[in-house]
Amino acid sequence: MAEAGSPTILGIESSCDETAAAVVVGGTRVLSNIIATQDELHERFAGVVPEIASRAHLERITPVIEESLRRAEVRLDELEAIAVGHRPGLIGSLLVGVSAAKALAWSLNVPLIGIDHIHAHLYAGLLNAPAPPYPALGLVVSGGHTSLFLVHDPLRVELLGKTIDDAVGEAYDKAATVLQLGYPGGPKLDALAQKGDDRSHDFPVAVLKDADLDFSFSGLKTALLYAVRGKPVGRGAAARFERDASSLTAREQADFAAAFQRAAIAALTRNLRRAIDRYPVKTLLVGGGVSANTLLRARLADFAAEHALDLRLPERQYCLDNAAMIAGLAALRYRRRDFDNLALSASARSIAGLPPQKRCQEPFS
Repeated sequence: MAEAGSPTILGIESSCDETAAAVVVGGTRVLSNIIATQDELHERFAGVVPEIASRAHLERITPVIEESLRRAEVRLDELEAIAVGHRPGLIGSLLVGVSAAKALAWSLNVPLIGIDHIHAHLYAGLLNAPAPPYPALGLVVSGGHTSLFLVHDPLRVELLGKTIDDAVGEAYDKAATVLQLGYPGGPKLDALAQKGDDRSHDFPVAVLKDADLDFSFSGLKTALLYAVRGKPVGRGAAARFERDASSLTAREQADFAAAFQRAAIAALTRNLRRAIDRYPVKTLLVGGGVSANTLLRARLADFAAEHALDLRLPERQYCLDNAAMIAGLAALRYRRRDFDNLALSASARSIAGLPPQKRCQEPFS
């Protein structure tokens, strides 16, 4: 049954390859969180194929919504708002979720609330938890985004830095491909790295300007590629590497994974250290698929303890793209009566981090 006194919101998320729906009461109490993944559809391609993803969302969106309501024991007529992740992401995938949310909001005559899912990742650690003190540093680490924010309050975030090339999750997936670990690569590399020597190879951590809070992972990815496969021989279409990961022993493979992971996480914590020297914050908010990484969670715990920060890491079920974080963040806008209309559009790009008056201008990727 829905609870009185707090908004009961259905969240919908379909930005990439997870079809998700959740029912959240009061912004933090998660009654259901249903996620249908597509790993089996994209495994042979070692990455997400947009057309396949959008067709899978079409097949799954209604059953996922129905299951989220059933698990929550909430009827459609008990919902007080519909929230949807409408940016950023694959445009075909986003359109499925946005269309479903609009249809529900119109038919139920309840408010529609569009949510930037990168912004929502910063809220994921607040689900089933009390509110933290602000201001905060916010770190989003995922397959498509690596961004650092100053979070003035849950609805006001200021972009401090972002990746200039590969996102950290993307670098993980490419590294896993080089090491022939299979798909999805990030969790497989994390598991393998725990068996290796992270000092076996000295991979680079990109050195940007001292005052820069941007990230770069393309050099690390390339360094691993050449270390594992050697330098290309020949030119153009005839170019070939000297070898591949099949020539590695199990121990060598694990060592490469561990050394790569050490360098990738060092890049993240380095920028956190730079930021903490400039901004007097009380909390560290972390979200995104890579926030489930074992070593990163340990390093962040050490960092937070060193600087007396309230660390908010999401429960692992809320690390990947999910609808609970969408509905949770939407509750804050609901309380302000800040709603969208049926002209809400899907966008492939994020505008999280821009001031409210620039919501329709100057998006960043």
